Amino acid sequence: MKKRFYKVIILIFTAILIFGCATTEKRKTQKSLYSRIGGYDAVAAVVDNFLGRMASDQQLKRFFEGAEQDNLKRTRQLIVEFVCAATGGPCFYTGRDMKVTHKGLGITERDWNLAVKHFVATLNNFKVPDKEKNELVALVGSLKGSVVDSMID
Repeated sequence: MKKRFYKVIILIFTAILIFGCATTEKRKTQKSLYSRIGGYDAVAAVVDNFLGRMASDQQLKRFFEGAEQDNLKRTRQLIVEFVCAATGGPCFYTGRDMKVTHKGLGITERDWNLAVKHFVATLNNFKVPDKEKNELVALVGSLKGSVVDSMID
């Protein structure tokens, strides 16, 4: 009876070990979204292009007008940090929560939709593959409730 018990225990531990190694190996082969889109330099390039598109858009440029250069640089860096961290990169986002950050800016549904169009155009410009593009758009889409001012529009 004891022998059988030990055999069962050994069998269970062996299964756990094999399954654990297979799972760990699978995790090692699955790259993060951050890696699949090209890492930090790619994230920074996308953010720069996206911000440039928004700053030159007739409807959205009001969010950039009058801002000091150091504020614009800080905002850019925070967005890079956020995207880097949110996509599984090694960055740590040091900014405030999205709701606090966007409170009082008066961002409308129309503004949001236009910004998303610019974001998709930016991703298309960099030829981001559809799988990664869809993941990035979904990531951005998850922020809508914290960004759009529900009292406007």
